[in-house]
Amino acid sequence: MSGGERILDILHLEDDPNDQELIRAVLEGEGYRLDVTTAGCREEFERALWLRGFDLVLSDFNLPDYDGLAALRLVKDRTPDTPFILVSGTIGEEAAIQSLRAGATDYVLKSRLTALPPAVKRALAESDERCRRAEAEAELQREQRFLRAVLENIEAGIAACNERGILTLFNRAAREMHGRPAEPLPPERWAEHYDLCRPDGKARMATEEIPLVQAWCGERVRNAEMVIASGDGRSRTLLTSGQPLTDGAGRRIGAVVAMHDITERKSLEDQLRQAQKMEAVGRLAGGVAHDFNNLLGVILGYSELQLAEMAPDDPGRPRIEQIHRSAERGASLTRQLLAFSRKQILELRELAVDALLADMDKMLRRLIGEDVELVTRPGAQVRSIRADAGQIEQIVMNLVVNARDAMPDGGTITIETANAEAPWAVPAGPYVMIAVTDTGTGMTPEVRAQIFEPFFTTKDPGQGTGLGLSTVYGIVKQSGGHIVVDSEPGKGTRFEIYLPPVEDGSAEPGDRAAPSVSARAAGETILVVDDESMVREMLCESLREFGYEVLDAGDVREALEIGRRHAGPIHLLLTDVVLPGMGGRELAEQLTASRPDMKIMFMSGYTDDAIVRRGVLAAGVAFLQKPFTLVAMARKVRGTLDDARVSSRSGAAR
Repeated sequence: MSGGERILDILHLEDDPNDQELIRAVLEGEGYRLDVTTAGCREEFERALWLRGFDLVLSDFNLPDYDGLAALRLVKDRTPDTPFILVSGTIGEEAAIQSLRAGATDYVLKSRLTALPPAVKRALAESDERCRRAEAEAELQREQRFLRAVLENIEAGIAACNERGILTLFNRAAREMHGRPAEPLPPERWAEHYDLCRPDGKARMATEEIPLVQAWCGERVRNAEMVIASGDGRSRTLLTSGQPLTDGAGRRIGAVVAMHDITERKSLEDQLRQAQKMEAVGRLAGGVAHDFNNLLGVILGYSELQLAEMAPDDPGRPRIEQIHRSAERGASLTRQLLAFSRKQILELRELAVDALLADMDKMLRRLIGEDVELVTRPGAQVRSIRADAGQIEQIVMNLVVNARDAMPDGGTITIETANAEAPWAVPAGPYVMIAVTDTGTGMTPEVRAQIFEPFFTTKDPGQGTGLGLSTVYGIVKQSGGHIVVDSEPGKGTRFEIYLPPVEDGSAEPGDRAAPSVSARAAGETILVVDDESMVREMLCESLREFGYEVLDAGDVREALEIGRRHAGPIHLLLTDVVLPGMGGRELAEQLTASRPDMKIMFMSGYTDDAIVRRGVLAAGVAFLQKPFTLVAMARKVRGTLDDARVSSRSGAAR
């Protein structure tokens, strides 16, 4: 065998120079290239071994001050992987066996040195194999450490079991999701131990439903949902996929699953569904509002006209009054639906919140009764907001009524105001906060998730419409604000309303009562345009009762014809916004081209988005939202005729 280009670095322990040369010659004769360090005594041997390592150690068995077994122990202690061959003149069988047990690679008699080259070849091959195996094991360990590091640092939960169903892998994310480490439990105990539930979060999973068990049984699992319902009340929804594991021969050796925490995504999906549901109800409310408002306007108008003609003691008066009250309740219900759907027309102005709440104090105290204490805590220099005063009052009133109903045995309601920065659940920015807190029964998470849904109520049948909080929600959102709710069973409830402040200036709560002006005519002529004949006839009759001369048209063509033919002045155009063929704004523009002094007042039963699209909610434009009472209508007409700011140009609302 030839050693090729390899140079063997040998340490040779031998005190006879002739034997040193002979052994060297034998190895070189077989083609080995050698670099031999010789040592004739213990001191030289130990010094050489201390200085560096060698490919091979050759050693005589008997030396004057040393022996081969002692040298072998030293080599195994210093460099245990270095091959060690005993080369001796005499070595008994017992000593040979002892040396092999002590770790010698081989032994060769000096009388048979022809056996030395094969022994060296075999020793070097075994050494090389040990090195390759050690390197492979080291590489495998590096890969295992790398894989463990990857598994511990990814956000997906990974769990695996062996062919006996014993968990062998449970990475960091899996431990965090389950709230506990892996334990060597049989599969039938996994559901109970790890709080594994079905997607509803209530029913415990059967063993055969667990994704890892399904994969262990040979199934491929894709996007299976399960819930970890931990004892602390917090639950996590996991999306799980898994499959069986097989070896190179196709034998099943276990299973693995990957788990993703989709709790936040499910929450966002629920919020989206809730928003879509509320938007659908909002569209429904806006869609029926126009026709319903027209009908209510007719009922309100004719009942008012009838009541005006009846004596106080007329036996039929209570029935007409009941009709009028019912129509007013219908109008209020429509306003609540529109407020919920954020489609109500608002009269925005700057409001001082604390002053507005102070004006409501007496009314609120009468509303809640004597067994409930009302505490108000106004903030320091609370900024003004721009909102509809009536709607802010409605927010506070609805929250206070809800708080009262949550305290059947009495308690305390606290109303607070403050300048505030946005809490975590609200977009960043400065706000004016209005908080209503009660000491009542509180709400479960399930109830709290539904409180803003229209028609949802926890009250007994007949004791609530279920529109109170949904109305609050709609008003707050339409006003550009946000709501934060904090409630637990037995610990009361706190509603925090965050509304954007006015940048500069302050405001006082305006008087929301109707202006004290005469509703009677002063010889003016009014052109009424409405395609609903019942509404038009009621308006015309009412305006004539107030002393106005009235012209009426059922469509745009007829209105334009009247505008051309009527010889006298037309002081006011009272027109519906939405008309067939041409909108009220376009009609006003055409009529004012020839009658520049004519004033314009719009009316509509449609919601704000329909009105805004037609461009009539500009500053200085007179607008009347259906349904309305005749007195309110007459005052609005009189105020528009007398208001110098309302001109034909502003009325056209470009």
